Amino acid sequence: MSQRTMTDGSPVAPGGPGEQTTVGIGGAAESSDMVLNIGPQHPSTHGVLRLRLVLDGELISQVEPVVGYMHRGAEKLFEARDYRQIIVLANRHDWLSAFSNELGVVLAVERMLGMEVPERAVWTRTLLAELNRVLNHLMFLGSYPLELGGITPVFHAFREREELQHVMEEISGGRMHYMFNRVGGLKEDLPAGWQGRARQAVSDVRSRMDTFDRLVTGNEIFRGRTRGVGVLDQATVHAYGVSGPIARASGVDFDLRRDEPYLAYGDLQDTLRVVTRTEGDCLARFEVLLEQVHNSLDLADACLDRLAQLPPGPVNQRLPKVLKAPEGATYAWTENPLGLNGYYLVSKGEKTPYRLKLRSASFNNIQALTELLPGTLVADMVAILGSFFFVVGDIDK
Repeated sequence: MSQRTMTDGSPVAPGGPGEQTTVGIGGAAESSDMVLNIGPQHPSTHGVLRLRLVLDGELISQVEPVVGYMHRGAEKLFEARDYRQIIVLANRHDWLSAFSNELGVVLAVERMLGMEVPERAVWTRTLLAELNRVLNHLMFLGSYPLELGGITPVFHAFREREELQHVMEEISGGRMHYMFNRVGGLKEDLPAGWQGRARQAVSDVRSRMDTFDRLVTGNEIFRGRTRGVGVLDQATVHAYGVSGPIARASGVDFDLRRDEPYLAYGDLQDTLRVVTRTEGDCLARFEVLLEQVHNSLDLADACLDRLAQLPPGPVNQRLPKVLKAPEGATYAWTENPLGLNGYYLVSKGEKTPYRLKLRSASFNNIQALTELLPGTLVADMVAILGSFFFVVGDIDK
């Protein structure tokens, strides 16, 4: 049974002006718009995200992303944990980019302390951040075709992920939440022989990446579902603070690794390549993700080359038993796999942050759907939503 309401939610007489009909599955009266809920439990929403669509026949006329179903209050919990403990909270909001999430926290605290990190730790962090980027992108390179009806690519994606997860697990003990960063460096040095195993894993993954060109980007059905669909213009990118691969697929040539280098990226400018497209459609976003994997594998090789040349040395700084950041505020941001990730840290000189505000990439990126989806077909909604490569925990924090 349907519920007849005005657009503001108040009940109206059947057939009245401005009437909307909220339905679960099925049709509605021809004289009214249909309000359709996608999620919060739906395979294409990557978790508990809800999209409230207002439909005019097969066309979407309005869309409202309803977020917060997974909200854990991480920013408030930061205030009750010391600077060692907050890393546990920070690496979980984007569960596909745990190592990169940790980096933002430790970089902010190190900046407050004015701390220099050993060179071996800087290059190792850069290496692991790029391997984590590949792991993140491979998940979406496999899951996006799956949402459009192609099951085979996800099996290839998980095989490549396993290659890299083996080497990440060897150094940290974790498959997703590594907890390998520390304020002042890393938890410990790399195991003996690990660099050779990591180099082999990178080589093996690179040798099989052409599978995605043949299976996905070369598939006429995939191209038919994605080319010219969900075009995101640069004005919307800037208005909503969209960043990362989604923004670069719309021609926004910005990458913190090149434009405001951190870690060892300043020494990797000859290898680093910022991948962009101008089309701004679903296909362009997928192509940017795929090319970034190739470049991240090249960056990983460059980091391994540099680590092989460095003499043995420490990978962390000795810290006091109780670590306190001096009074003040700082902002540290990094080029996470999904976009710009920022931490605004305020300290009152205690062992816990007074305030730690998280700027996550997915939260901003998903808001652009309110501009992008209206005027498109319901049949294209899943293709557009999947091409935004978001993680719900990164939206809700």
